[in-house]
Amino acid sequence: MGAELKSRNGGWETRDSLEELSQLAATAGGEVVGDGVQKLDAPSAATFIGKGKADEFAAHCRRHGVDTVIFDDELSPAQSRNLEKIFNCKVLDRTSLILDIFARRARTREGKLQIELAQLQHLLPRLTRFWGHLSRQQGGIGMRGGEGETQLETDRRRVQDRIARIREELDLVRRQRLTQRQARQRNRWPLASIVGYTNAGKSTLLNRLTGADVLAEDKLFATLDPTTRRLRLPTNQNVLLTDTVGFIRKLPHGLVEAFKATLEEVVKADLLLHVVDVSHPQAEEQIKSVDAVLREIGADGKPTLIVFNKTDRLNGSRETLNRFLERHPTGVAISAENGEGTPALLAELGARLRPTREFMELAVPHEKSGVIARLHEVGQVIERRYDGRTARFKARIPPHFHSEFAPFIVRALQIA
Repeated sequence: MGAELKSRNGGWETRDSLEELSQLAATAGGEVVGDGVQKLDAPSAATFIGKGKADEFAAHCRRHGVDTVIFDDELSPAQSRNLEKIFNCKVLDRTSLILDIFARRARTREGKLQIELAQLQHLLPRLTRFWGHLSRQQGGIGMRGGEGETQLETDRRRVQDRIARIREELDLVRRQRLTQRQARQRNRWPLASIVGYTNAGKSTLLNRLTGADVLAEDKLFATLDPTTRRLRLPTNQNVLLTDTVGFIRKLPHGLVEAFKATLEEVVKADLLLHVVDVSHPQAEEQIKSVDAVLREIGADGKPTLIVFNKTDRLNGSRETLNRFLERHPTGVAISAENGEGTPALLAELGARLRPTREFMELAVPHEKSGVIARLHEVGQVIERRYDGRTARFKARIPPHFHSEFAPFIVRALQIA
């Protein structure tokens, strides 16, 4: 169920948004049997859509045996209660649906905690509808609230206590992540985080580049829990590549808050790989949605490489791709599914992360084979000569290895 509001100008059309809502419902295990739209100046405070339209849709739902109605916008607690009375079935909004999908998909302890926190925060103001059937005694001297109020207060207190405990546990998770991040940084490897709209192909890209075995399905929010793997670039440079949860239009603010511990990997990254499904008809709007979430978590302004994925679905047509590359000239076009374009992506990654290396000329005695092997292991050897009494190298090496090779450095070179 969607509303076409006059206040919404430009952006996604209502029909596109409902199509995405349909995919979300299918991901949650539902079978979509129809949809409906009403044009409105503004949402109704009582029922979101008009009362007459709600009655009309309710009759249609009864005829077709519908057991769940999903609205494309967030409903207030009062709107949810009133609509459930009219439809006489379960009424969900977009936020509730996304939370349900996340709850089904979370696998790690951290992921489950984050989802539970978001669900409880969403539930707290809606508790009254669960106890509306219990009577309340008449007020007056010596008369306290009835059973409904007592149960409501008890449940609200329990929910608030549970929220406080989850926040404490998530604080511990954040500290553990900080320790893990500091341990990784001892190697001084740069961190690149893969971000993008849900189902843009982020997990497939991680699997393609690093040989990881992250679940990759043609579904919205196929993976939630972040995965970090080492990637060795053709420049002989190690990069830590992290796959993150997918973003989506109208991503609930509470969900973004709950996933702050996970999304810190994005905030702390040296480079963002923004993966875009170039075959999607609303790809440009998806880019804007991802940018909006990045702003919300404080990651806007990060160095970003746009990766136009799923070129294999363009059926050989370059017109759409060229249009995007004109708007984003530094982007790279790939197909994570079949590997097309990945050499160019790896080369661009190496170029973007190159400033973290020093360009040096070294002279290493031939008998110091361990030093020569170490240079090839941690540095990018550009030029080598083995004639004469020493082996001569021009190589890019990470700054933290400077002291290790200092006895053999002849001079610093200008980076080309």
